[in-house]
Amino acid sequence: MKKVILAAIAVMAFGFANAQDVKFGLKGGINLSRFSGDIEDASSKIGFQVGGFAEFKLTDKFSIQPELLYSTQGAKFEESEVNYFYKEKINTNYLNVPVMAKYYVASKFSVEAGPQIGFLLSAKDKWEEMYYGEKNSGTDDAKDDIKSVSFGLNVGAGYDFTENVSVGVRYNFGLSNISDFDSDAKIHNNVVSLSVGYKF
Repeated sequence: MKKVILAAIAVMAFGFANAQDVKFGLKGGINLSRFSGDIEDASSKIGFQVGGFAEFKLTDKFSIQPELLYSTQGAKFEESEVNYFYKEKINTNYLNVPVMAKYYVASKFSVEAGPQIGFLLSAKDKWEEMYYGEKNSGTDDAKDDIKSVSFGLNVGAGYDFTENVSVGVRYNFGLSNISDFDSDAKIHNNVVSLSVGYKF
């Protein structure tokens, strides 16, 4: 993972030094996140992301785009049997730093890929249980159960409606194990995001 971080820093430095044109912008959108790995019955939950970016145009076709994003993620779980129902939602908040390499297939359409490091800001476990008509619920702090740093790989595509307004879709493959409550469990973040951006 250290090699990934060093490579991302090197790419950003190269982008600063060789950029022909630099544009800054804001972006925000919807997340659809879930957990994968050694975990059962996890389903997706809806969240959001918001933040800023800088696009360093190296050539007419190729650019580097580092970003800083606040992202709400997590997963949902449900279990039901006769006279029993259990529902749980794990809400995690991250400060994500992706560094994307963008290639413009056409003048307005681009594909992208790049590494991402995420810093866990908070994690809450909200649960609800009903057993023979008796209901219990609560919210627990789950930050100690999730590792403070996560690593992933992003792939996606974007379309520029104008010089300023763009839309993008991205998938984040969680590469690192985020589980900090079970040394044998391997759990990963997975996030699909749809965003709208505005370049200044």
